[in-house]
Amino acid sequence: MPGCKRIFKNKSGRMKHMRMLHPRPLRNHRTFHQAAPAPPCSPSPEHENGPGDGFMPDPDIENGPGDGFMPDPDTCVQLGPLFRTFHPHLTGLKCNINGDFIDQNSPPPLRADALPTDWVPYESRVAFEMAEFLFTRNQMSAGQIDTLLDLWAATLIQYDDSPPFASHRDLYDTIDSTPLGDVAWESFSMSYKGVKPAENVPPWMKATYEVWFRDPRLLIHNILANPDFDGEIEYTPYRDYDDNNQRCFKKIFSGDWAWTQADKIAKDPEMHGSTFVPLIVGSDKTMVSVATGHTKYHPLYLLIGNVFNSIRHAHRNSLVLVGFLAIPTTTKEHADDVDFRNFRRQLFHSSLANIFKSLKKNMTTPDVQVLLSGIVTGWCPKCLNNQNALDGDGLLQHREHTNLLVQELQHKQLWYEYGIVGDVMPFTNDFARADIHELLSPDILHQIIKGTFKDHLVDWVGEYLEHMHGKACAAEIQDDIDRRIAAVAPFAGLQRFPEGRGFSQWTGDDSKALMKVYLPAIRGHVPRDIICAFSAFLDFCYIVRREALTEDDLVQLQDALDHFHQYREVFKTTGVRLTFSLPCQHSLQHYARMIWLFGAPNGLCSSITESKHIKAVKEPWHRSSRYKALGQMLLTNQRLDKIAAARSDFEARGMLHGSCVSDALQRLKNLSGGARDVPTLALALGLPEFPALIQQFLYDQLHLNDHEHAAFDLATAPAFMGRVVIYSSAAASFYAPSDLSGTGGMQREHIRATTSWRGGPAQNDCVFVSMNDKVSCGLDGLAIARVLCFFGLHVAVVQWFSYVTDSRDPNTGMYIVMPSTNDNGTPDVSIIHIDCIFRAAHLIPVYGNNFIPREITLHNSHNMFHTFYINKYANHHAFEIG
Repeated sequence: MPGCKRIFKNKSGRMKHMRMLHPRPLRNHRTFHQAAPAPPCSPSPEHENGPGDGFMPDPDIENGPGDGFMPDPDTCVQLGPLFRTFHPHLTGLKCNINGDFIDQNSPPPLRADALPTDWVPYESRVAFEMAEFLFTRNQMSAGQIDTLLDLWAATLIQYDDSPPFASHRDLYDTIDSTPLGDVAWESFSMSYKGVKPAENVPPWMKATYEVWFRDPRLLIHNILANPDFDGEIEYTPYRDYDDNNQRCFKKIFSGDWAWTQADKIAKDPEMHGSTFVPLIVGSDKTMVSVATGHTKYHPLYLLIGNVFNSIRHAHRNSLVLVGFLAIPTTTKEHADDVDFRNFRRQLFHSSLANIFKSLKKNMTTPDVQVLLSGIVTGWCPKCLNNQNALDGDGLLQHREHTNLLVQELQHKQLWYEYGIVGDVMPFTNDFARADIHELLSPDILHQIIKGTFKDHLVDWVGEYLEHMHGKACAAEIQDDIDRRIAAVAPFAGLQRFPEGRGFSQWTGDDSKALMKVYLPAIRGHVPRDIICAFSAFLDFCYIVRREALTEDDLVQLQDALDHFHQYREVFKTTGVRLTFSLPCQHSLQHYARMIWLFGAPNGLCSSITESKHIKAVKEPWHRSSRYKALGQMLLTNQRLDKIAAARSDFEARGMLHGSCVSDALQRLKNLSGGARDVPTLALALGLPEFPALIQQFLYDQLHLNDHEHAAFDLATAPAFMGRVVIYSSAAASFYAPSDLSGTGGMQREHIRATTSWRGGPAQNDCVFVSMNDKVSCGLDGLAIARVLCFFGLHVAVVQWFSYVTDSRDPNTGMYIVMPSTNDNGTPDVSIIHIDCIFRAAHLIPVYGNNFIPREITLHNSHNMFHTFYINKYANHHAFEIG
């Protein structure tokens, strides 16, 4: 190290010195979460060859948008590592209530309608927070609310006082009187209007189907007016470029689709200065009860594309329930009737057209576009490939082409040759600028996670094992794979599989969790090509789920897809598959183009709407009496919206500031594990050299800035044998916007070093430690260590791991490490400052080819194996590091 003249007797001493006195600073990760300044009014860059115009750049051809393209300097604003050019006409200028543009520097009007002490319709903060707690968070029944209020009133009678509410009815009436968030429920009925048989009319032809909905225009107004989203809404399409003039894609407004729509709208000069609001609509059936007759509902959700991706993932009331669609049913005799299936499809589209008719005028003008997600066809809805030959590339579908086919061809020919249901009119045909083929967005949850990974690859591994080893032997191998998965050590945010992956009721979260640990578990039981196919597919999945992608990322994405296609051939050669003409896997070919059009798919995943099922459908159903439950569910959702709107209003007026003291005291209590003297702690850790480690640490800390000082001498170095405070965990905060995180992209995780976790065995997590550039580490200067103890003031005792090789394992794509030892064979242990810790690391054993003993569990697997994978699939942030 330049300027440092220390001399060491052995390599171990030099390593410890480098770790303590010359740590490598934490790497700066590029961030794209920047607020846009006022958009400049200048010409649009001459760059019209993106996918919005039907062009998908080939990474092998030097004519893509990043090839020497430099926008006019007058149109650009530097935003950290990016420069951004804004659309010159749809600039989202400020206006008054009449739509007239005003001074763009004028502040928003002051709120004069309510004082910061006005809790109307609630009498106080206690009353509001009690209503929110009982109805939203605790979801207490009416009878239990009355009991609680009676008990509370009994304690207040002697003080001539009473609780905030007299009964559950008083509480409900107060919530109902909240003026904010009040969008009334409406309904309409639909029925079959076609030709009916003269006799034995099917019951579905005679039934009337009721659809409940709320005006989407008013819901959009509420979202745009919500003060929670201040500074978290975009108004102007833009294009981001890095220092190499390559595009960066993140939110919808950064893609070419938004820019192209803005160009079309801007052809009308009256629209200059305005903005447009893309609607993201999702619908999916959900079952609320299996035991009581498979009760199903079909909710319809809406959110707007202007809201930041991070806000959509956190919900924050940006995702709203629009309505409940009808679910036609019939007898088994008529279930496969072609007329019934067509009616069911047309009922869906006709219902959507009726629900969104309040927006139709503005669609034609236009200032709103509809982005539909969740429509399923038997063929690819994006291209013209035949359903039996989806492997290849095909021309893209367009609305005009589909309409022409419907006009010219017979229904049978449409069905079998083009996969088009000629009897069904898509609801988007009612809106002049909505092309259903273009607007179907990527669906990471169903196409990648549930479809390709869980339903295809995982099942194919089971079929391969049966095909090659027979059913009995395959079952034994599957049991060993399950034991390997169950033996994976705990990690923050990692779901446990105590019985392996053999359960019947899979959720999207289950599949996501299995992706993180499945690859090391099957290594040794399947051939190399299957391992490489999984590795390439997981790389594709983790790249596509990044919160922001550049053109270089899209090249990596295509490379991972090409490798996946190459290695999946093993399933054909071994007889597991005859064809890969599968819609889910075929859809991966369209992701690069969809990213060019709509930005990062992470912001459009259907998991955003599916997770809303719990709050909007399942919990309200369980709160109902089950008799005519839908009406009660509508009322519950309306009350939840009113409470959420009231909270947003009170927070905007600064009325809910403050923290919970008891929570802070509880956190301090949980962190502190008591105090011990140094000899007792040394005995508990099994480290007789622990006092000497403290001496070394204190000596190094005293000479941090000394380039020339005497060599460490144990006899003269400062010693400490007093009492130290022990902590069971430490918290690491870092920027990880691709993972579930706060709205600013920050994530917080706890690193544990405790003798008993949740009343069970000890848990000692592993960590990434930031090292000096001079220290050779496989992961760009990040070493691996296992935390044995946190104590004192920001200090940790760690056991080091060393990299087996300087490169990744060629099959899994992950680094391999092993516990490091000193020259005398003892574990390599040091005391480090916790500022050197980057974040938690997840290690999975290299299981090898043999079955693992049943005695190995998640609690002892770190102690039972000699080598470990650094699991880069533990989460997205770990993938970026690894």
